[in-house]
Amino acid sequence: METTSRVGAQAPAAEGGQQLPSARRTVDGYLRAPFPWYGLDEAFTGPRWLMQVGTTSDGAVEHGSIGHGDEPSLRGETAPGEPREKFAVVVTVAAQPSRRTADGTGLLEATSVSSAAWLAGVGLLSFTWPGQMDHSLRDDWLEQQTETAWALADDLDGPEWSRLSLPVDGAAASFHYRESEFGWVLAGTTGAGVHLGAYGRGMSAYGLGFAVVKDITAYA
Repeated sequence: METTSRVGAQAPAAEGGQQLPSARRTVDGYLRAPFPWYGLDEAFTGPRWLMQVGTTSDGAVEHGSIGHGDEPSLRGETAPGEPREKFAVVVTVAAQPSRRTADGTGLLEATSVSSAAWLAGVGLLSFTWPGQMDHSLRDDWLEQQTETAWALADDLDGPEWSRLSLPVDGAAASFHYRESEFGWVLAGTTGAGVHLGAYGRGMSAYGLGFAVVKDITAYA
């Protein structure tokens, strides 16, 4: 799989390298993107919030995430007896071929539907920890699960994935979809020059639809 998702610039990190919701980037990064952002369509009437953008090595915005529903606690660590948050995050990834960096000294890898699937898979891990895991084991767990997400994203036609048809800008589109004990992940593409990934928990993916965000500043 060709993707820059492993090296994109990220928001300030918490313990273990994961991003805190409170460290979200401002809308400025989203406004610099030369591609349209996607979120859930107007059928979703709950809260919407910006997360972070990812950039290439030469600073160009290449992907970013928009959250919907409850802002998840870090790694899903809710107190005993509290309900888990219900959220869905949409990841927009610019569809890019392999290309030279702006200064001509390097090569940026291509993006694909697999890029969106990997970003969505790792995004779900950001808010997930197995209950009662020993603190010292978390880094090993995260590394193992991240490599698993990478392998799954590189095999979208494999048995771990099924097909799901969901509306994108009002027209049916086919997505790769999988569920796990942590939540669900899906990935597909659009006719607008971007790939879409999404992940969530507590909100069914089967009733979702996606649409271009008309005014990204309204999410800030």
